[in-house]
Amino acid sequence: MKKACVIMAFASISSLMYAQTEVVQGVMRGKDYGVTYALPKSMIEVEAKVNKVKYYPGELAKYANRYLRLNDVSTEAAEYYELISLGVRSVGVADKDNIYFIKMKDKTVAPLVELTDDGVIKSINVPIRKETANETNAPVSKERKALNPHDFLTEDILMANSSAKVAELVAKEIYNIRDSKNALVRGQADFMPNDGEQMRIMLETLEDQEKALTELFTGKYNKEEKTYTTHISPENSIDNEVVMRFSNKLGIVNNNDLAGEPIYLSLKNVTEIDNTIDDGKKKMEGIAYNVPGKGIVSLKKDGKVIIEKEIPITQFGLTEYLAPALFNKNSTIKIIFNPTTGGLTKVDREEDK
Repeated sequence: MKKACVIMAFASISSLMYAQTEVVQGVMRGKDYGVTYALPKSMIEVEAKVNKVKYYPGELAKYANRYLRLNDVSTEAAEYYELISLGVRSVGVADKDNIYFIKMKDKTVAPLVELTDDGVIKSINVPIRKETANETNAPVSKERKALNPHDFLTEDILMANSSAKVAELVAKEIYNIRDSKNALVRGQADFMPNDGEQMRIMLETLEDQEKALTELFTGKYNKEEKTYTTHISPENSIDNEVVMRFSNKLGIVNNNDLAGEPIYLSLKNVTEIDNTIDDGKKKMEGIAYNVPGKGIVSLKKDGKVIIEKEIPITQFGLTEYLAPALFNKNSTIKIIFNPTTGGLTKVDREEDK
């Protein structure tokens, strides 16, 4: 692990930090006291959302075309997967090869340094806000309970002596429900609701009944959503690398499993800063931060580009340093970092009174 000591001029600003003595995470290195922090590196996170679908055929499936004019209704149970969506983004993880140490001299007071859980620097001299649970008064939508179609079978349906007759009578009941819905909407029903809320409830009840009875013909689908993620650490541009595969029978499989169709990832370095020049004279002095580069990332499946967008890539950029001269005795510097990229979000000077 490559470690670099970053020595700030804390002796000159110690008197300015008398009220800021909390250090979120710190280590003692030999006889030196201070704070160790890491800068992040970029990982490309690819996310796939998939539905696992189980199909249960309806009891009257073979009559679906005859009575409801529904084609392609299967009479066989099935289980398969369907790809809902693909996503890609840049995430930051602590870079073990990019670790720094803020050293404090004897009898100085430590600055307020906030780190993430894995040691990536978030801020310096910024009051730490306590996280509270998010409270919301937004109404919670209630999922309507699936109804049992047998609860809506009339006496005539239950007394029918053949499945064909049952299918005919159930289909008539479905058409009657549709007629009732149309009458309500047109204001022609025998018993019209008194207000909009009553109208909504009546329509929802009729829709639920229609759906339950129709499922006797069409069958029922149970869907379970699953999310899969994979990560890639880019060092250079990437050209059509298989990141994962999708199979209708198996869902998401490994990138080397030929049972699935490939999903390709490409990354093009479009960084405008010149990070190739290094004369070896840059001093590692002050607070280190990243100047992230940029990349155009794309996902492709079945020959079609699904996603293409620009994302920050730390490895395509460079590391710079805030000069110790910024920390003078006349002011306190407040710094906020982007914990995903390690770049500077805000540098603010607070003049001492």
